[in-house]
Amino acid sequence: MYLITGVGGQLGHDLMNELNNRGFEAVGTDILSPEAYGERMEALGETAHSYVNCDITDAAAVKALFDATKPDKVIHCAAWTAVDAAEDEENKEKVYAINVTGTENIARCCSEYDIPLTYLSTDYVFNGQGDKPWEPDCKEYEPLNYYGETKLLGEKAVSKLSKFFIVRIAWVFGRNGNNFIKTMIRLSENHDSLRVVCDQIGTPTYTYDLARLLVDINETERYGFYHATNEGGYISWYDFACEIFRQAGIEKMTVSPVTTSEYGLSKAMRPFNSRLNKSKLIKEGFEPLPTWQDALGRYLREMGFVK
Repeated sequence: MYLITGVGGQLGHDLMNELNNRGFEAVGTDILSPEAYGERMEALGETAHSYVNCDITDAAAVKALFDATKPDKVIHCAAWTAVDAAEDEENKEKVYAINVTGTENIARCCSEYDIPLTYLSTDYVFNGQGDKPWEPDCKEYEPLNYYGETKLLGEKAVSKLSKFFIVRIAWVFGRNGNNFIKTMIRLSENHDSLRVVCDQIGTPTYTYDLARLLVDINETERYGFYHATNEGGYISWYDFACEIFRQAGIEKMTVSPVTTSEYGLSKAMRPFNSRLNKSKLIKEGFEPLPTWQDALGRYLREMGFVK
């Protein structure tokens, strides 16, 4: 039986669907009330899956969750992911509680019950410099912002276990939540032109595709560090925006490339190099994700954005 944290988010939502579609028993958890979770699923036109409310920052609550559900495997998707807001002093305690303390609580229970733990991490644990893709087993950590610092501390807690998968992802988009694609489509409704950053390079990750891979990985014992994004090559946010509008048939939009410095500083420093080397997936016998171009097309159709 799988226990999935953060099922109110993009990836946790798709993981629950993937597990249920493949006949696996799964329980999801988040800080939503059961009523709120049910309402969210209803709004998406879906039936709510098995769900337990739990605050992962509460060690006793996490222990009670494990005792009640008795999972065989855990995929930990819950996290604070608002990168800029994480820089605000009034938020830092909460960011640390969720990304570090919460992860430590889950890792402690997985250790006690000898359960494999999958932790979703990020390229933000690196310094984002250069143009060489980051290797999954690279230990040259140098986070640029507070979000990256807390995700790295989460990695360190999980990597102490004997059975773990640490999977770093980037540029995530999914059905259940906000993301770059939804922002571009929304802005196109009342803008004819946009400026988009062209010097931050990476590859998008569709949570629907990632969910399949995470289940595949968890059905093995090939533990360790992995990188997982869609295939299709490395691109900039500008390239991504242009392809979104092209596939969505939005011809009126003019997209102008700008550098990060020209665009203006955000609260949190962003990596220029988000390239992730995914060759370890193939080496370990896993099927890579489809191309990001294909994933984008499927997502636009799924969301009803294609005109």
